[in-house]
Amino acid sequence: MNRSILADMLDSQYEILEAEDGAAAITMLQKHVLDISLVLLDVVMPNVDGFEVLTVMNQKHWIDDIPVIMISAESGSTQVERAYELGVTDFIPRPFDTLIVRRRVNNTILLLAKQKELIGMLADQIYEKERMSSIMVDILSHVVEFRNGESGQHIIHVRTLTEIFLRQLQRKTDQYRFSQADVALICTASALHDIGKIAVNEDILNKPGRLTPEEFELMKTHSLVGAEMLENISTYGNEPLVKTAYEICRWHHERYDGRGYPDGLVGDDIPISAQIVALADVYDALTSDRCYKKAFSHETAVQMILDGQCGVFNPLLLDCLRDVAPTLAEELARASTQTRQPEPRQLSQEIIYHKDLLASERSLRLLDHERMKYNFFAAMTEEIQFEYTVTPNMLTLSGWGAKKLGLDEVIMEPQKDEKVLRLIGADTWRSIANALQVTSPEHPMTNYECLLHLDGQPRWHRIIAQSMWSAEDSPSYVGAIGKIVDIHDSRVKLEDLEKRASHDMLTGLLNHSSAKELIRNKIKSNPKEAYLLVILDLDQFKAANDSFGHIFGDQVLIHVTKQLRQSTRRDDIVARVGGDEFLIFLEYKTDATQVVDRIFGAITGHYKDFPLSVSMGVACTNEVGGEYEKLFHAADQALYSAKRAGRRQYRFYDDSMRETLSAISPIDRDVKGGSPK
Repeated sequence: MNRSILADMLDSQYEILEAEDGAAAITMLQKHVLDISLVLLDVVMPNVDGFEVLTVMNQKHWIDDIPVIMISAESGSTQVERAYELGVTDFIPRPFDTLIVRRRVNNTILLLAKQKELIGMLADQIYEKERMSSIMVDILSHVVEFRNGESGQHIIHVRTLTEIFLRQLQRKTDQYRFSQADVALICTASALHDIGKIAVNEDILNKPGRLTPEEFELMKTHSLVGAEMLENISTYGNEPLVKTAYEICRWHHERYDGRGYPDGLVGDDIPISAQIVALADVYDALTSDRCYKKAFSHETAVQMILDGQCGVFNPLLLDCLRDVAPTLAEELARASTQTRQPEPRQLSQEIIYHKDLLASERSLRLLDHERMKYNFFAAMTEEIQFEYTVTPNMLTLSGWGAKKLGLDEVIMEPQKDEKVLRLIGADTWRSIANALQVTSPEHPMTNYECLLHLDGQPRWHRIIAQSMWSAEDSPSYVGAIGKIVDIHDSRVKLEDLEKRASHDMLTGLLNHSSAKELIRNKIKSNPKEAYLLVILDLDQFKAANDSFGHIFGDQVLIHVTKQLRQSTRRDDIVARVGGDEFLIFLEYKTDATQVVDRIFGAITGHYKDFPLSVSMGVACTNEVGGEYEKLFHAADQALYSAKRAGRRQYRFYDDSMRETLSAISPIDRDVKGGSPK
């Protein structure tokens, strides 16, 4: 009756949608979030009340764009205060007065429209100012590059690479925390990394041959000169951009092992902004023509950096480089041919709201357009596509998929829905939910096979899904998207699918990525236990391929795998890192040397007529700590030390080995001071 009265009052001016309870209201909002101008929401409703609807609207950020007028016969201060805290715009009491209802509805809608218009105008102004600032930074940077005789693409490449590495670092670890504003700031400031070269003589900058020691010392001054130039800008010295640019200018030639310049900083004493720009600068120097060298290929450049030929970098950043390497060249090529479209729209609205981005009208229309395309393609492909959200607890199916399964397109609390349970079963639902919840933001994909009872007949289907996670510092599981594929008689075993994703296909051992996750979990579960991380590779393995062929080389790797399995325990983690390099992680109680010696001896010997020996590096959590990256880096240094000492041996990591990875790039002029040998 109340809905009918309100509809009669308003339907001459507005199109009215009615929901009989809170659950129906949430479903309706999910489907029409871009179209609804105002919600009139009662407090008392069956199943899900008005306050629960407001809670969902806040969690989904719908309340930011859809005003809510609360309806209630209650006028108690506690209830009113709670409603305002949850974001309602106004109250309408019962019984209804037609004039009051119409006036408050009209005023609320007009006020929101004007607010959105003003926000859009302000965002446009901030966007334009940021764009102009970015252009000025680019112009200044290109002046320096023009004197240096380098490609005008260098600034674009360094900025693009900086952003790529930053984004990957965000995905990989929460050790360094960057807001959207921080990312944009570092990327902009990266353009100024070599501004100090404006004070270096052009004859030195553009000399085609090797620099003399005196010339190299002059070249090295550019990092300090650039920092001093920025430090002496008294008017803007406290601006975040200037402070970040100072860090990058001064320290982008420092190296993680302390062998860089000008201050010889070690490890994370070097600001992460400077570390990232250093990696970007070295990669671009390698892959670009210079007056003193020709460009290296992408593959060669990546390998040179990973091999330590360009100085020592943060192991986390090297992992990021490995992760993005397959698409890096393509992204750089695309960035070189496009007009830069940075993130200032997002930043400008962050400045306005000082919180997560609220979509502008323009953005909403673009989202609406994308949703139309998605719905069209989903219908054309005739796939069962779905989205599941934890809050609200809701399953949304594509139109074709809902019809195929005999379900509604939107289902609230699907684990309790009779149709869903008849289709899939409660136990299977719980198994799928568990499979999604044990994923992670870094590894969100999962495959699950199950029987669906369609038209009373059981048929095998595969659910291919990607979990979704919140954007907080400690992300939480919020739902999943995916599709359901009918595989019936042509089933592929789930365990085969999982094995392909987590194991090396030649040896059957874990791959490095999967081993890394298991090791981290093991250390986290038992932080007080003593563990060893062993990295080993085969001495002169290339000779096996060169002399007997790659098939024989594969047989050698399989033989080594067998020996490793026989000399380790069931709970030990054994993985193939890549090529002829393997990793072992195990717990030990007393004598670590005895454990390592047993494994070393098991591999040393012969396979057929081919002599087998290995070099091994070992790191202990008691010495290095339980952080995986530090443990791996220490074992890698010990391995390098064993190789330098003549191979065919193992070494335990100690602090003296920091000096063993002091190789400095033969191609980076600013580091080495000359052209490559």
